[in-house]
Amino acid sequence: MKAVVKYGLEDKNVELREVPEPSPPGDGEVLLEVKAAGVCGSDIEFWRQKINFIVNVPVIQGHEFCGVVRDCGVGVDGFRPGDRVTSETAAVICGECPFCRAGEYNVCPNRLGFGYGIDGAFTNFVRVPTRCLHRIPENVPFKHAALTEPFSVAYNALVMKSRISPGEWVVVIGPGPIGLFAAQLVRICGGRVILCGLEVDRFRLESAGKLGVERVVVADRGEAAEEIRQLVGNDGAPLVVDAAGSSPALRLAVELVRRNGQITKIGWGPAPVDFSLDPLIEKAARLQGSFSHTWQTWENCLQLMAAGSVNMDDMITHEYSIAEWETAYELVEERQAVKAVLRP
Repeated sequence: MKAVVKYGLEDKNVELREVPEPSPPGDGEVLLEVKAAGVCGSDIEFWRQKINFIVNVPVIQGHEFCGVVRDCGVGVDGFRPGDRVTSETAAVICGECPFCRAGEYNVCPNRLGFGYGIDGAFTNFVRVPTRCLHRIPENVPFKHAALTEPFSVAYNALVMKSRISPGEWVVVIGPGPIGLFAAQLVRICGGRVILCGLEVDRFRLESAGKLGVERVVVADRGEAAEEIRQLVGNDGAPLVVDAAGSSPALRLAVELVRRNGQITKIGWGPAPVDFSLDPLIEKAARLQGSFSHTWQTWENCLQLMAAGSVNMDDMITHEYSIAEWETAYELVEERQAVKAVLRP
């Protein structure tokens, strides 16, 4: 079968390879036939070797995926061949640490994810533990279900880790897929959204109006801060979401957050912070990190999709075959796609 494989730790050490099909599923596992898989910004970072954590090479990329159960291993209960399912990303967890025991396996120190820790889903078949599986509602198509993972990342950050008060402004910095899902969740929770991006983000920002974003600011840090203050007032915003990850984005968040407010940081950035965080002390503001997701988060996001509460169609701007993976990667890297979906 064909697969998109990261084979080394240099720039662009990714290629389409012929690989053997996975071995039969083990205890508590299923063999999943992939129907759709989303291209994540981290897939691009793996491709360009702009990462700050370990990748087990060679490895098949792809961690946002869904499909159909084709075979079940011993001890599988509750799933059978033909079931439409989507999968979480925590392929390996220890199950014994305090976090796993508390249901917070997303922060298990031994966690390995699909697509970098073990083989992922940019291919035809992948073995998946049943604890990762969620049934796809009948009215949710595969291409939408493939995006449950980034939607769940945003849900965990906005709904579980942040406080959104109906009628209050929330500033979201970064109009990538996570930022756009975050903006939709602010709307769902009754907040008012200001989405901030750069000139290079124009393509993605054009989708903002369709997704319920009330105001869009296109400017660098200094100009953006001034324009946003004109909207939210000089006191700042009670919640600022950093979905970009760069040092300038976090600095803008620190400038804009209200006293006693909160910054929720979702975006990753390899560069060090190059400014003082002392203003957080002066403002008594909280800097909250958010990582990944848990079982209930996924279930809630799937139900929001099924209810039509979130706009999935305008999140997907491109669809390609696995063989066209490089075209999809280039579009995402150039910010000329919101979300690209690959199909085997």
